[in-house]
Amino acid sequence: MQRRTFIKGVTAASLMTVVSTGSAAKTRPSPIENSNILAGNEFFLDIGYTPVNFTGKKAVATTVNGQIPAPTLVWEEGETVTLHVTNRLKKTSSIHWHGIILPSGMDGVPGLSFDGIAPGETFTYRFKVQQHGTYWYHSHSGFQEQTGVYGAIIIKPKKKEPFRYDRDYAVVLSDWSDENPHTIYKKLKQMSHYYNFNRRTVGNFLDEVKEKGLSTAFSDRKMWNEMRMTDRDLSDVTGYTYTYLMNGNNPATQFKALFRRGEKVRLRFINASAMTFFDVRIPGLKMTVVAADGNHVKPVSIDEFRMGVAETYDVIVEPAAEKPYAIFAQSIDRSGYAMGTLTPDRSLLAEAPAMDPVPVLTHTDMGMEMDEGSMDHGGGMKCSSAMKMPKESMKKYKFSQMEAQKYPITELPMKRGVQTTMKAMSPRYRLDDPGAGLRSNGRKVLTYADLKNRYSTAKAKKPDREIILHLTGNMERYMWSINGIKYADSEPLRFYYGERIRVTFINDTMMNHPMHLHGMWSDLETGDDDHLVRKHTVIVQPGSKISYRINVDAKGRWAYHCHMLYHMAGMFREVRVT
Repeated sequence: MQRRTFIKGVTAASLMTVVSTGSAAKTRPSPIENSNILAGNEFFLDIGYTPVNFTGKKAVATTVNGQIPAPTLVWEEGETVTLHVTNRLKKTSSIHWHGIILPSGMDGVPGLSFDGIAPGETFTYRFKVQQHGTYWYHSHSGFQEQTGVYGAIIIKPKKKEPFRYDRDYAVVLSDWSDENPHTIYKKLKQMSHYYNFNRRTVGNFLDEVKEKGLSTAFSDRKMWNEMRMTDRDLSDVTGYTYTYLMNGNNPATQFKALFRRGEKVRLRFINASAMTFFDVRIPGLKMTVVAADGNHVKPVSIDEFRMGVAETYDVIVEPAAEKPYAIFAQSIDRSGYAMGTLTPDRSLLAEAPAMDPVPVLTHTDMGMEMDEGSMDHGGGMKCSSAMKMPKESMKKYKFSQMEAQKYPITELPMKRGVQTTMKAMSPRYRLDDPGAGLRSNGRKVLTYADLKNRYSTAKAKKPDREIILHLTGNMERYMWSINGIKYADSEPLRFYYGERIRVTFINDTMMNHPMHLHGMWSDLETGDDDHLVRKHTVIVQPGSKISYRINVDAKGRWAYHCHMLYHMAGMFREVRVT
């Protein structure tokens, strides 16, 4: 692994770029400083094949206008945009405008929104831009998102934003593999831990015996084996095959963001990866979070944040010295990282900080609460059925739990069988928990509990009903599902126009799942009902539950799914709004 990382580190990334421009009818200079920007209200986007070299080995990517990432699209709130998308591939393609509120026919999901874009055909998307902030776009066809079809969207607001900055950069994180994604998926189906090199060994067991004693170490290992789980199961696909990119640059070539001392720099982070959670920090600099998933939040000063696949965060930094700072995004399993440099001079590059230790999952991540002395000599485990939370979290959630008793709750049919080999025994809300690998690391890490809408939600309508959904899986056979039922065998979820729904997810698996609802906002309950934070993608941690509220204000057929690309085939539902 170290040798391979070194080889990739000294290899320059390259791709043949075809520059294409949008309509100049209303184009004006953009404050966004990234290259490959298209601004205006009419755009021409070509999806095609492009030779690339990120690892020292030639490969072929699927790209938009020959670029990875695709061109950054700059729109203006209130305008109508027209996007002509031509498919130059040999198979059907599509573009989904992630997090954008639009008519269902413009959403870009083959089989739900439209038929897809056939080879050689052009589809024209046209809709009014009803929001502002940081978003992104990607293919919703096959595995094309993995092979390069993704890019940033920046929407300028009508009104002046409630914070100041001097420079503005989009920072797109992604994971690249020279392997065909169909091959990756086939390997996962044959052996779910194929890419996981952090599994326990005999040597680990001997270390545990020294630390815990033979009986406890044996009981602990026996418990994990009986549940067919592993406490090292952090990522399905790792740096063994992935090269992690930042704005299309590998760690050797590095994306560079320029600044002058005293300036405030806005960094718009977008996790456009297929399967990777990133932990992001800039050693030596505090970051002030000002937006989540495109929506303004009350400013939060942090050192680090975790990004689920498809999430976006806007942060502002103010470098105090004229020196290079590392923009460091390590994968959740610590098998690699994406990196750029915030620098006063392009010739000055930052050094990568040391990577954190590989996280180990705990009983908390299994949805179990261990009482003191609960592990007996026979390996039995006593699980508390009570929901245990920090006192502050319990206080925050008291109102929401009381409210939940006032409206009907629907638990959809659950099928326990081949699709489900895991079950959280005591799932709980963990909004204050930064997650495995980030707990008590000496840095201030952002949690969902820190996020508060900048604008009051006190008068928002209370939910009419609640739907409870279990996220389920079988890691041995690499099957993912909702309520134990894969998408192919499922019935659509029925939402009714004008109602307000509370959705509660219970994660019965050991993996994080970033759940994304198309076409409607998710008002996340973080403990402050007066400032519900608005998101389009919500991480459901292992063994946990999470709730949010949805204004059902968009008729049509919508996708609802985990945004981990290789989970999506099973962990997917159609939502029908009538």
